[in-house]
Amino acid sequence: MQYDVIVIGSGPGGYVAAIRCAQLGLKTAVIEKYSTYGGTCLNVGCIPSKALLDSSEHYHNAAHNFATHGISLSSLKIDMKQMIARKNDVIAQNTAGISFLFKKNKIDGYEGLGSFVDKNTIKITKNDGSTEEIKGKNIIIATGSKPTALPFLPVDKQRIITSTEALNLTEVPKHLIVIGGGVIGLELGSVYARLGAKVSVVEYAKSIIATMDGGLGKELQRVLKKNLGMEFFLSHKVTGATAKGKKVTVTAEDAKGQTVTLEGDYCIVAVGRTAYTEGLGLENIGLKTEERGNKITVNEHMETSVPGVYAIGDVVRGAMLAHKAEDEGIYVAEHIVGQKPHIDYNLIPGVVYTWPEVASVGLTEEQLKEAGKKYKAGSFSFKASGRAKASGDTDGFIKVLADADTDEVLGVHMIGPRAADMIAEAVVAMEYRASAEDIGRICHAHPTFTEALKEAALAATANRAIHA
Repeated sequence: MQYDVIVIGSGPGGYVAAIRCAQLGLKTAVIEKYSTYGGTCLNVGCIPSKALLDSSEHYHNAAHNFATHGISLSSLKIDMKQMIARKNDVIAQNTAGISFLFKKNKIDGYEGLGSFVDKNTIKITKNDGSTEEIKGKNIIIATGSKPTALPFLPVDKQRIITSTEALNLTEVPKHLIVIGGGVIGLELGSVYARLGAKVSVVEYAKSIIATMDGGLGKELQRVLKKNLGMEFFLSHKVTGATAKGKKVTVTAEDAKGQTVTLEGDYCIVAVGRTAYTEGLGLENIGLKTEERGNKITVNEHMETSVPGVYAIGDVVRGAMLAHKAEDEGIYVAEHIVGQKPHIDYNLIPGVVYTWPEVASVGLTEEQLKEAGKKYKAGSFSFKASGRAKASGDTDGFIKVLADADTDEVLGVHMIGPRAADMIAEAVVAMEYRASAEDIGRICHAHPTFTEALKEAALAATANRAIHA
């Protein structure tokens, strides 16, 4: 065998798996069909969207909030070309970083489409049509996902677009219609709403971010409507979209079956993502994908039904999150060399990078009620936070859910400033099976946003919040 491990795909799951394999002394290769490493996350997903979210937040603050700080501006304008250029530079820095890490760890990189000849032989088809084959003892499939397509709603990539094209618009839409009230739709909708676009969100479920704790979706909808003027059409089933010239028409049915028509100049289709397995040649090793989501079935060790062939990240069950893929990549690398790694899927946090940010870990109130679990809930509003008042970020709250008998923290759900960073404290606490009182008795620096977590924990412990 040429390699101990061959990784197909260089997104967060793939490149992290490769680096950990190399650290453990395994001779490792990575196959990537594109000219840059990093997969969806670094090239057309997490990283570029956060770059635009930051840029648009700066503009929005300058236009709406600087005056209250005693900062006066005139002739404020948007330079979309520069904004996109900065975003592209951020991408370049990150992808170059992976190339450096591969060289540092002596990982061989191959550019081309990897496909199975047999369970140990991978054919690499290059852009010029030429092919070569490499062999490996273990194969890790880390090919990620692509935007889900609706059969009745063709994407033309000009006016009816996916998240990929939304990252490269050269103008601010006058009216942007977003199909899907999940993480991707709300983040990209926020970008353009901050820059001045009218944004309409059409969502099939009765709430936005429907998989998260119900209180978070209600608060986020309220804040996005209040601060950015976004409008929401919930419990609406999209029936079609057409583009003619610079106009897009979207039709939907409301909860009563009545037809609703929206007209805009751009429409983002953000109804989820589907596992990407096209061209892998899975049939050559006897693997089939699941009917729902096109995912690859794996066991508790991320191994497929073919020994020595593993799959991680978006192509397997569970949430489609970069950090989940990274943990799975490390898990497989350590499992291959005989270690005993562990992942607690209940403690993988979810984040929405709107402003305020939304973050969640553990069980929701809805899940606890459905399971008949007795629990206590404590909440604390950022309106009562000294740090939030100082920065003008008083929207949102933190909710702590704890076992009614043992006080063990079962879930933490937050919407507010820097929630994406603050959730880590909750994850650490829950990894060590902390009680709400444990968090409440930990000294938090003042003034900080994280004091709100302490207060929420105290509220869950005999209603002892100090500043509520």
